[in-house]
Amino acid sequence: MDPINTLLTRGVEKIYPSKEALEKILRSGKKLRIYNGIDPTGRLHIGHGVVLRKLRQFQDLGHEIIVLIGDFTARIGDPTDKLSARKKLTKEQVEKNAANYKKLIGQILDLRKSNIRFLHNEKWTNKLKPEDLLELASYFTVSQLLERDMFQQRIREGREIYVHEFLYPIFQAYDSVTMDVDMEIGGNDQTFNMLAGRTLMKKLKNKEKFVLTTKLLTDPTGKKMGKTESNIVALDDTPTEMFGKIMAWSDEMITLGFELLTMVSLQLIEQMTNDLKSNKVNPMSLKKKLAFEVVKLYHGEKAAQKAQKEFEQVFQKGEAPVYDILIYDVKTKKIKIINLLVDSKLAPSRSEAKRLVEQGGVDVDGKVIRDTQYLIQPKEGMIIKAGKRKFLKISANQ
Repeated sequence: MDPINTLLTRGVEKIYPSKEALEKILRSGKKLRIYNGIDPTGRLHIGHGVVLRKLRQFQDLGHEIIVLIGDFTARIGDPTDKLSARKKLTKEQVEKNAANYKKLIGQILDLRKSNIRFLHNEKWTNKLKPEDLLELASYFTVSQLLERDMFQQRIREGREIYVHEFLYPIFQAYDSVTMDVDMEIGGNDQTFNMLAGRTLMKKLKNKEKFVLTTKLLTDPTGKKMGKTESNIVALDDTPTEMFGKIMAWSDEMITLGFELLTMVSLQLIEQMTNDLKSNKVNPMSLKKKLAFEVVKLYHGEKAAQKAQKEFEQVFQKGEAPVYDILIYDVKTKKIKIINLLVDSKLAPSRSEAKRLVEQGGVDVDGKVIRDTQYLIQPKEGMIIKAGKRKFLKISANQ
C-alpha cells in the first residue's frame, strides 16, 4: 500500500481539518514539525506505543518529530475521562516516572536520526506571568471548556469541577504555540486538548495546525487499556509478562490489537477477521500470534519465542483454556494462601480453598502447597495454579 495512504488510515480515528488537506501537504513534499505530548504520570505502555509508532512512520518520511515530556502538565493532571479531579503529583514523582521514558521510546523512534527532539514543557510554562495566563485564557470561553463530556457528566452527577482542570487544555494549547508545530498526534481521548491547541494556533499565529487522533485499544466494555484502569501492558514489562497479559485479553480485542500494535499487513488482518467470524480459526492461535508479534517488536524474535514457550508450558499444561487465566493485583507484602484463593475468585469459598490446598491441588510457581496457613510474598509474574484448569498471574504493586 502507498506509504502516505497507510500513514493516514491505519489505526487512525480522525484527522483535522481533514484527511484530504493533510494528504495534499504530505504529497507536496513539505516537511512538518509534529509532536506528541506524554505526561509522566506512570509507566509507558503499549497505548503510548500506538501513537509513538505513528510518529515513527512520519519520522521515516523525513518529518521533524518532537516528543514533549509534560513535566508541568503532569503535575496538574489531565481531566480527560475523569469523573473526579486527578491527584496532583510532586516534581519528584514526575521525574521518577519519566526516568526511563527516553530509553523506552528509543525502542520505537530512531534516536540516531537528527529529526527527533525531546522537550519539557515546564521550561516555558513556569515562565508565564499572571498577565500571560490571563491573556491565554481570554481566547477561550467557559462554554467551550464545559463542552467536555466528562465535565457534563460531573455536572449531571453533582460532582465538582476545579479551575485548574479548566486550565489544563489551555496549557497544552500553549505548548503547540511555543513549539510552533504544524501537527499534533495523540489518542482520540485527547481530541479536546489537541483541538484547543488548534484554536490557539489560529488566533495567535494565524496558522493551521493539523490534528491526527489514533484509535484506542479498548476491551469489549469500551474501557481503554491504560494506567488509570490498571490493565496496562507496560513497555518495560518482561517478554513473559507482556505475552501473558495479552493472552488474557478477550477474543474481541484480537483484530484491533493486530491493527494498532503490530506490523502485520492490513490484508492479512482482514483475512484473520473473516476467519474469526466464520469460525475457521481458533481464537487462541491468533491471540498467540498477536502476543508473539507485540513481544517481537519490543524485545526481539528470540525473546518472543521464549515467552511463547514459557506461556505454553505454564498455562497450557493440562490444556488449561485461556479464559481461565486471571491477572490479579496484590497490594500487600504478604497474604495467606487461603485468602488469596478466595479474594482472587480462584476458589468460591474458604472451605473449598482449604480443601484444594490440603489435597495438593494448589501450587505456587510450580511448588505444591499443602499448608493452609502458608504465607505468600507476592512477586510480579508469580503463577498460582488451583486445580487442573485455573491459573492466576500475580501483578504485585505494593
